[in-house]
Amino acid sequence: MSESTLTGNAVIGQSGGPTAAINATLAGVVKGAMEHNEIKEIFGAKHGIVGIMNEDFVNMREILQTEDDFYTLECTPAAALGSCRHKLPPPEETEVYEKIFSVFKKHDIRYVFLIGGNDSMDTVAKLSAYAEITDYEIRIIGVPKTIDNDLELTDHTPGFGSAAKYVATAVSEIARDCSVYIVPAVTIVEIMGRDAGWLAASAAIPRLYGQSTADLVYLPEAPFDYDCFIDDIIELQKTKPNIVVAVSEGIKDEYGRYVGDGTQSGLIDNFGHKYLAGAGKILENYVRRRIGCKVRSIELSLPQRCSGHLLSKCDIDESILVGKEAVALATKGESGIIPVFKRENSDEYKVRIVPVPVEAVANKIRKVDTKYINERSNNVSDDFLRVLAPLIEGEIEIPKVHGVPKHFVIK
Repeated sequence: MSESTLTGNAVIGQSGGPTAAINATLAGVVKGAMEHNEIKEIFGAKHGIVGIMNEDFVNMREILQTEDDFYTLECTPAAALGSCRHKLPPPEETEVYEKIFSVFKKHDIRYVFLIGGNDSMDTVAKLSAYAEITDYEIRIIGVPKTIDNDLELTDHTPGFGSAAKYVATAVSEIARDCSVYIVPAVTIVEIMGRDAGWLAASAAIPRLYGQSTADLVYLPEAPFDYDCFIDDIIELQKTKPNIVVAVSEGIKDEYGRYVGDGTQSGLIDNFGHKYLAGAGKILENYVRRRIGCKVRSIELSLPQRCSGHLLSKCDIDESILVGKEAVALATKGESGIIPVFKRENSDEYKVRIVPVPVEAVANKIRKVDTKYINERSNNVSDDFLRVLAPLIEGEIEIPKVHGVPKHFVIK
């Protein structure tokens, strides 16, 4: 880490799947940059690294001028600067990196902040590796976000708390709706989570407070057994007619095959990930064949990550804070790092932010510890829910216009 003052411009990009809190982090980075005199212009790159390569920049100082501007941006879901899923080649393939660094030099960019998840940290790691072999002094920082909550070395990720709050609320409301009927029925709710079940597990949080929620919860971390699934439903229906099931989109059978594979196109994204969804529909048809009762499946889909009307104050506050801390770390000389949350060992929920090497996070997946999954692999423990519960706490007053949410749009 170099302690020398580095003067120049900054660029901020967003990439990967949007969240309801990614713009709060963007606001935090801009606020942090405005507080440091060594940072002059603050550019926003449209569509992440693609925008950097194309020099598609906007001036964030001109866009964000008032406290109302910042607050509206902080409460706006999705990525205001636009996103991308662009995989950079290995650093030894220098042509692309020479082009990117020529853009940095042309615009005197000395600070780079990329807000994203696992795959975005791959971009940060590669840019940082190339920066090590150039004579251009620059500091490159990854800033965390993902509703999947699957980044390594952090207690949780910005964006997860608000998504978890939406899932917990939606599933609780679904359970209330289903409870009014006496005709036997099964409702299967499919929740995002390719390889980690954090978000699906959050569906059960209302159970802590005696509220309606899913009766069964299935995560990717435990093999899915079709026969046990049917047995679980039949057993529950002996005491209540309407069963609500929460399943992660990434649940797999004992052979490691995605339950939803049969409904998919087989296409993959630039980082080699299959496009998932369909587990709920597969299980809907399976229950219909095996049990014959009324059954439906509901895919929560995009609302999990784009819902901005149920923001967690904890999530938004921390998202702003981690953006500001990313800038503070960069101005102190850090590069090739990502600031993460470490939970304090105390009775009250409290976290601190520490930097870790980005290569220790990139392309890795942090799964739910199986100690939190019950023996039948059909639910999670109350202890686990108590770990998740603080992350959805607190309310945000959403700015509105004529009764609908007001969003901040960067054109």
